[in-house]
Amino acid sequence: MPLTTPQYRIGLAANRSHQDDADSALVRLLQDGKAAIETHLRPQLVVVGRTLDAMQRHRLLADYPSIERFPYGREGGLMMLVSRVVDPDPVRALDAVIYLIDPVDPSSNFPEALALKRQCVIHGKPFLSTLAGAREWLELEAIATGAAPDRSLDGMFDPANEAIALIAHDAMKPRLLELAERHFDLLNRFASRCATGTTGGLLNGLAQKMLGQEAGRNWVKPYLSGPMGGDAQIAERILNRQCRRVLFLEDPHVARQHEADIQLLERAARTVTDFATCCSDAGSADRWLTLLALRCGGRPD
Repeated sequence: MPLTTPQYRIGLAANRSHQDDADSALVRLLQDGKAAIETHLRPQLVVVGRTLDAMQRHRLLADYPSIERFPYGREGGLMMLVSRVVDPDPVRALDAVIYLIDPVDPSSNFPEALALKRQCVIHGKPFLSTLAGAREWLELEAIATGAAPDRSLDGMFDPANEAIALIAHDAMKPRLLELAERHFDLLNRFASRCATGTTGGLLNGLAQKMLGQEAGRNWVKPYLSGPMGGDAQIAERILNRQCRRVLFLEDPHVARQHEADIQLLERAARTVTDFATCCSDAGSADRWLTLLALRCGGRPD
C-alpha cells in the first residue's frame, strides 16, 4: 500500500557549472527524474531564474504546467527561496529544496546559500545538494506513491555493497541513536558503517544490545572525533567512492569550533555529486530511512 506522500512544493536552483552543458547535473536530474516528477509526484516547482532559463534552453519539463519563476540569484531569487522555506502558509511554503551545488563556485558560500540549508535543517525539510541525493529522493518519493522502482537505479540501492556514515552533533546524538535503533535492520544490511569518535562508540553500544556483545563490538568503524579530524577521514572515503550515504544530524543552533571540518565533509559529497548523498536533519531522516528500506527490498521499519 502506498505511503502517505505530501503534495510537494520544491525549490530548485543549480550553480552555473551544473546547468550549462547538455550532460550537466541539472539536465541529468530532470531527464532521469521526468517520470517521477510528471507522473507520480506532480509537485509545484519554484525555480530560480537562471536555472529556469537553462531548463528552457535544454527543453527540460517543457510542457510541465506547475512552475513558478523566481528572480535570478543576483536579484534575490535564492534569498526568496529561504523565505519560502520558513513561510507558515502551507500554500506558499516549500517542502523541499534541490540546490545542485558546485563546491568551487563562490556563490555556494554566499549568506543566502548557507541560510537556505540551515533553515531547511531547522524546519525539517530535505535539502538536496547533490545529483545523486536529488535523484534518490525523487525515486523514493515516487515509490511512496506506489510507483514501480526505476530499475536503471538499482545500482544506487545495494546496501550489501555499500558503506554509510552516521554522524551527529552532541545535542543530536540521542536522536541518531533512536533512528539507528528503529532502522537497525536496514543499517545492518550495509556492508560497513563508519562514524566519528564518540558517535561510533555509542552506536557500537547499541549494536551490542541488538546483536550481542561480540557481534556488535565492531558494528561501526569509529574514526577520530570531528574536531580531531574524523570528518576529514570520512570525507576521504566519500571522495574515493567508498561511502555513498551520509546521515549527519546537525545542530544548527550551536556555533561549532570545527565548522571548517563539517564543511569539508559536505564539500566532499558535492565533489562526487553523481555518487554521494547526505541527509542533515532529523525531521526528514526517519522518512528517508523508511523509504530507503522499502526501495532496497526490505520492509519499511
